[in-house]
Amino acid sequence: MHEEIAEQQADITRLLLHHVHAPLIDTHYIRGILPVPPPAAAIRVATGANTAHTPELLTAYEIPLRTDDDLVTAENVTSILRTLHASTQIYPSDSVSSVMGMTLIHVDPATLDVGAPTGDDNALTILRSIVHPFTEEEPDPRLRGFLFLDQDRLRLYLDTEETLGVVAADVRPSGAITALLAALPSLITEKGRMNEHSADPHCSVVVDLTDW
Repeated sequence: MHEEIAEQQADITRLLLHHVHAPLIDTHYIRGILPVPPPAAAIRVATGANTAHTPELLTAYEIPLRTDDDLVTAENVTSILRTLHASTQIYPSDSVSSVMGMTLIHVDPATLDVGAPTGDDNALTILRSIVHPFTEEEPDPRLRGFLFLDQDRLRLYLDTEETLGVVAADVRPSGAITALLAALPSLITEKGRMNEHSADPHCSVVVDLTDW
């Protein structure tokens, strides 16, 4: 059950990454995808303006990854987010809280009138499936989510067979990206870099790679 949800979180992250640059709707962009730890079967998607690089400018939506016995897909998540942003929503007080400086809204998809995927959504599915076909072999490390923390600080939520749970790695997008990506699998397992007392509830440890 846990691995199935982990795979789903990674799959949704991969398929929604283009909304960092392409708006979900109007001026709303994805600025973070957060893997909710077990036993919850959910994912949190943080949205905001494309210029938002800090959590206090974002709103996170917690979306359950199961409806009845069905798994929620990336297309479902996109449709839910578009519905939420298409009009002003009134949320009951018990569905609103906060996490990491962001307003957190717990979404009940059953209360929404969610539209079908657009023609462009379906075209993107076709094109993406050809360019990036699904394979049985998982990438290592596996990206479970991400979050913009500052103008030049990006948190990557990763897991590998060698780590217990999710490792958050903070990197500088302006840094030596090619070298960082090559060294990332070993860097996230170095004990000396790990902070096990992070206030981030979406990971087991945080690894600071901003000076690498």
